[in-house]
Amino acid sequence: MDFANTPSFFRSGPPPAARLAMSVVASIALLIGDSRYGLMEQAREALSLALYPVQRAVNMPAQAVRHAGDYLTSQAELKQENTQLREKQLQMAAQLGRLQTLERELNELRQLNGIRAQRDDSAQIAETLYTGRDPFSYKIIIDKGDDAKLQAGQPVVDARGLLGQVTRVQPLTAEVTLIIDKNQMVPVMIARTGERAILYGYGGGIELRYLPQSSDVKENDRIVTSGLDGVFPEGIPVAVVSKVDRNAGAAFTRVSTLPMSGVQQTRYVLVLQAKETRPRPAEPPALPEKKTKGGKKSADEE
Repeated sequence: MDFANTPSFFRSGPPPAARLAMSVVASIALLIGDSRYGLMEQAREALSLALYPVQRAVNMPAQAVRHAGDYLTSQAELKQENTQLREKQLQMAAQLGRLQTLERELNELRQLNGIRAQRDDSAQIAETLYTGRDPFSYKIIIDKGDDAKLQAGQPVVDARGLLGQVTRVQPLTAEVTLIIDKNQMVPVMIARTGERAILYGYGGGIELRYLPQSSDVKENDRIVTSGLDGVFPEGIPVAVVSKVDRNAGAAFTRVSTLPMSGVQQTRYVLVLQAKETRPRPAEPPALPEKKTKGGKKSADEE
């Protein structure tokens, strides 16, 4: 290159060595002044403020990619966690249901054991196996039979009241006809007044029939066994009065009742001994007839 023909303004100024020396001195002075007196603090803040939008624009794509990855990862983790929580909830619900069932059965067994301990007969606890196969009758099958010396006619109760009566006995099982069966009748009385009546099952429910219009029966009256039939012991809770219908044109009062026992819900039952009837007194032996003068025997001859 021909420096001789170069314009003069490119050749003006101090030589390069001098400029380098001035730059080094100025840099050292700025460093010392900034470190001791903070001369560049305001300039640095102004420059940082001016360059902030540029920094945000440069970092925005990387942040967007990072946020998208975090979002997708969080969604996958949340979905997996939600699935695990649902499975755990189902397991806990099933376990809670089993625990509630076991607690209910334990309470039933405790109450039945308490009832059996209060009795002086050989009451036996049995378990309900299944319901009867006839859809028009209300019967259950229990796991005791001839092996436990059960007999037809024995009352069956649960922890709350009278359940039914043994009607058929097999070698290992027995059939119990519930009080709500249409062929079942129970002699009862109103606990509050002592008035006696007959409780009839009508296929799914029970009711008192043939009570006179003057009968003193009210809603929520408790119905218990009267013990007059020689089968059901006296005082067993049977039902509670739910509705009393006194129709002036009818000959009898219609009384609807609700069973106190769990007629189709109880798993464990207590089979009681039937009420024992008193034996009839033995007749005195007949005295031989005493002979009279005419050859006839008199009644006072020994």
